Amino acid sequence: MSLENLVHVIDDDEAMRDSLAFLLQSANIGARTYEGAPAFLDTLSEISGGCIVTDIRMPVMSGMELIRRLQELNVVLPVIVITGHGDVPLAVEAMKSGAADFIEKPFDDELLLAAVRSALNAQTADQERQAARSMIDARLALLSNREREVLEGLVAGQPNKIIAYDLGISARTVEIYRANVMTKMEASSLSELVRMALVGGVIAPVASNKPKPR
Repeated sequence: MSLENLVHVIDDDEAMRDSLAFLLQSANIGARTYEGAPAFLDTLSEISGGCIVTDIRMPVMSGMELIRRLQELNVVLPVIVITGHGDVPLAVEAMKSGAADFIEKPFDDELLLAAVRSALNAQTADQERQAARSMIDARLALLSNREREVLEGLVAGQPNKIIAYDLGISARTVEIYRANVMTKMEASSLSELVRMALVGGVIAPVASNKPKPR
């Protein structure tokens, strides 16, 4: 079974585990159950996505302890905690510690499903952003120092002649570097290049104190 984009249901109550799994599968959402947090942690090496639904109160390791352990391991998975009556303070603490949402027992099925779908969508969006950032970082690494300087000028909205003046090169040379940047970044337009530069964290250079040519 692929553990990507599954809902990982963690609860020491077998009846609750089975009930949640049935609910999720009935809504065409893949689910896998675990009798406790340690059992889930044992499978982390196999997991590349999805979200977690966990009871807040469990023996051996509570839902709160699980959240803290995931943070220590730098595991980024949305966590939805299920709380019993009177556990709202614990739920609030879980949210402050990074939980995506909490659901109180007894819960409405649609409320839980909506929370799960939201968490899965957020996880997918995060994965897409990380993939895009990695791709852009790889392309930025191909740029020479001069090409990077030209890129920074472009992101700052400077015309070629201003970039040329600041770098002490000709406008024609700037055009050549600019073409190289577009090719290496695989950008089809200047607006696409700017979007990539923003995602890649390219910072516009500090404005020069030299007078600008007119």
